[in-house]
Amino acid sequence: MNGKVEARLASLGLALPAAPNPVANYVPSVLIGDLLYISGQVSKSADGSLAKGRLGADLDVAQGQAAARLCALNILAQAKAAVGDLDRIAQVVKLTGFVNAAPEFVDHPQVVNGASDLMVEVLGDKGRHARAAVGVSGLPLGSAVEVDAILLIGR
Repeated sequence: MNGKVEARLASLGLALPAAPNPVANYVPSVLIGDLLYISGQVSKSADGSLAKGRLGADLDVAQGQAAARLCALNILAQAKAAVGDLDRIAQVVKLTGFVNAAPEFVDHPQVVNGASDLMVEVLGDKGRHARAAVGVSGLPLGSAVEVDAILLIGR
């Protein structure tokens, strides 16, 4: 079933990828009450390619934002796999963005805006959220960005 959120994705020219499988011993999401916790999603495209590299060394802010957008699309894919209908998302509560960054890189918040902006573009005010953006020395598979999420799910 395609609802309002998936129609909005289509109007933005975005396709929801298949929900990626975990790369280690964890589950992609856990629903506790009305809160859906989504494990960290790396910057993987629908075709399986991965946006790799370190911000401030191999990649610039715009490339990092594009990678963060991929993470956000994967978060939405995991939400759909978990609850069946993206229209059930009542609120994006929090995103935590991890940026694979060179030591001198300081624009982590601007990179993670790629994920934040996508959530607002797709979900409107329901996409506005609390957030953390941190730099790290490496991420799984060499990914440029990883983002996890907490979503409020309605009935």
